[in-house]
Amino acid sequence: MDSIDLDVLKTAVHWHQSGHKVLIGTVVRTWGSAPRPVGAMMAIRGDGHIKGSVSGGCIEDDLIDQMRKGELDYRTPDLVTYGVGGDQAHKFGLPCGGTLQVLLEPVRDESCLPELVATLERRELVTRSVDIATGHATLTPSHSGTGVVFDGTHLITQHGPRYRLVIIGAAQVSRYLADIATALDYQVIVCDPREEYLDTWDVSGVETSREMPDDLILRLEPDSCTAIVTLTHDPKLDDMALLEALKSPAFYVGAIGSRLNNQKRRERLALFDLTPDEIARLHGPVGLHLGARTPPEIAVSIIAEMTALRNGVTVTQKKDEDVVEGDACPILTRPPRILSRAD
Repeated sequence: MDSIDLDVLKTAVHWHQSGHKVLIGTVVRTWGSAPRPVGAMMAIRGDGHIKGSVSGGCIEDDLIDQMRKGELDYRTPDLVTYGVGGDQAHKFGLPCGGTLQVLLEPVRDESCLPELVATLERRELVTRSVDIATGHATLTPSHSGTGVVFDGTHLITQHGPRYRLVIIGAAQVSRYLADIATALDYQVIVCDPREEYLDTWDVSGVETSREMPDDLILRLEPDSCTAIVTLTHDPKLDDMALLEALKSPAFYVGAIGSRLNNQKRRERLALFDLTPDEIARLHGPVGLHLGARTPPEIAVSIIAEMTALRNGVTVTQKKDEDVVEGDACPILTRPPRILSRAD
C-alpha cells in the first residue's frame, strides 16, 4: 500500500473517532480511460474536507457539494457512476467515453478501519471484505499482493504494507537510487558499516543503519513488499546481505557488478546453505540493461526493473554477443523487449 492510501485510512479513522461523519470512496470499476486506477481511495468528511483522490478533482468537487447538501447516504454503502456519456465525462474531467464507479462507504465501528491500519503498520498482508448491503467489514490474513474485487454484493480489497527498499552501501549510485525510490513512495533504508561512507550521507528522508548487512536483513524480516539491492562492490558486505536476502520473501534482490563478477558471486553463494532456486532469484547484473554507465543511469535501470516486477511485467533481454561487459550494467547494442501480460 502506498503511504498516500495509508494516510487516507488513518485520516478517516481520526475524523470518525473525533465525532465527524465520514465516507470512504473507493474506485471499484473503470471503463475506457480513467484518471485513477481501481483501488484508488479518498476520505470525505461531513463538512466537505477530503483526503486522497478518485479522479483529477472534478468528481471530488461533486461529492463535496453533495456532502455539504446532505445528499449522500451515511447508513449503507452506495455505488455512484461518473462519465456514462461524453457530456458527463467532459463535465467531470474524464476523457470522452471514460467511466468509473466509486463505492461510497460510511465509516463506522464495524468498518474495522483501526484494525486495518494497525495490521498494515505491523507490515502484515490482509484482506478486507465489505458487505454492501450492511456495510459490515471483516479482516482475514492474506498471503499475496494487493488487489480489488467487486461483485456487486461485496467489495474485497487486499492490502499490503508500504513498499520499502534496503540499499547496502552508501555509494554514489545509492544516492540517486534513494532519491528516485523516495519519489516513488518507497521507504528507503541505507546500510553501511563503513564510517567513511555513511558519515557523508546527506540524502533526506532516508533511514540509515551502521549494522552489518546480514544483521540488518535479519532484523527487518523482509516481506513480499521489500526490495534489497547491494551496491558496495565489496563481497564481504554484499554477499553477507545476499545470504539472508535470498532466503527471504523479498520481491527483488539485486547485486551490482558485471556478468562475470555475478557469476563468481553465485559460485560463492553456492558454498553456503542456499538452494539453486534461491540463488536463481538474484538479479545480477542488477537492473534493466539500458546501456547505463553513469550513477543516475544505473539507478534508473534498477528502479525500472523493480517497477516491472511490481507491475507483473515480464522482462526479457539478450545477454549474448550483443552485450559489452561493464563493471555495473552491461551495454546493449539494441534495446530490450519488454513483454506485457498480453504477450
